[in-house]
Amino acid sequence: MNPEVVYYVASSIDGYIATPDDGVDWLSPFHGGDDYGYSDFYRSVDALVLGSRTYEVSLRLGPWPAADKPSWVFTQRQLDVVHPSVTLTSAKPVELMEELRAGDFKRVWLMGGGRLASTFRAAGLISRYIISVIPVVLGAGIPLFATDSRTDSLNLIEVKSYTSGVVQLDYGLSPDV
Repeated sequence: MNPEVVYYVASSIDGYIATPDDGVDWLSPFHGGDDYGYSDFYRSVDALVLGSRTYEVSLRLGPWPAADKPSWVFTQRQLDVVHPSVTLTSAKPVELMEELRAGDFKRVWLMGGGRLASTFRAAGLISRYIISVIPVVLGAGIPLFATDSRTDSLNLIEVKSYTSGVVQLDYGLSPDV
């Protein structure tokens, strides 16, 4: 059985996860006080998968934030590996899932970005979507998903609202999918 893949991400109200130049500064006003369930979520995952641009943005924000979890970065480029927990891969998502299953991983955080999420989605590998909708309209940027013709029916698991205006939506795949 494949590990559960959770696309846990913040999105503007108009569906962008970053500005056109990969910026995430628009999230800064929402840092502080509440962690929006991040700590509990992070403890619940065994590994991370992310695209190269998300990896590079993470590195600009400070030291590698997931040193205690194995992380796979999907890339066709040569990138600096900043920590032994990071593995660069050019595998297809299905191939990596076989590796993760063999490694007995149970829950994986699909950290981003939108193109990688679309690739995992097209392969039917995302089983859960936890999207924190941030009350900001960006108008343009990196979309939550790249263009994809697949339709997935989802079941609402939970909605959490926060005093900051953030609304966190938690969806799982419908059983008939």
